[in-house]
Amino acid sequence: PHLSAMGKFIKAGRVVVLLQGRYAGKKAIVVKVFDDGSKARPFGHCLVAGVAQAPLKVTKRMSKKKITKRQRVKPFVKYVNYSHIMPTRYQVPAEVQPATLVTDQQMDSPDGRIEAKKYVKKLLQEKFLTPPPDKSGKPSKDVIYLRKKLRF
Repeated sequence: PHLSAMGKFIKAGRVVVLLQGRYAGKKAIVVKVFDDGSKARPFGHCLVAGVAQAPLKVTKRMSKKKITKRQRVKPFVKYVNYSHIMPTRYQVPAEVQPATLVTDQQMDSPDGRIEAKKYVKKLLQEKFLTPPPDKSGKPSKDVIYLRKKLRF
């Protein structure tokens, strides 16, 4: 339809919510966009890296072991059709470097995917524990939003 007339606002770094499939309702970061589709996927889609299981709440009383366990993040990487994602107003800060999260080469092999997930996991866990500050020096709202589970 008239999708091409729309402005291209789904760019790398945008936080989106997946609407369909196994990761429905999960948040993800757009890594790379394919507005015109590709050979294998002849429709507008994008590569996303997301949070399958968000970290849980921690309190002072918890033991160190329990805290580390609850701060774990389970990531996922996936190609998604534009019609199955909803963009949010959030955009991850530039220093997260969304483009480096996962590459097309990695997506071609199961081992590559595992490697990519490990990297995404490490990065997200790091950023969630110490969210990068925004312009006013407060922790970036976008990263905090990504860390929270979507309640619905």
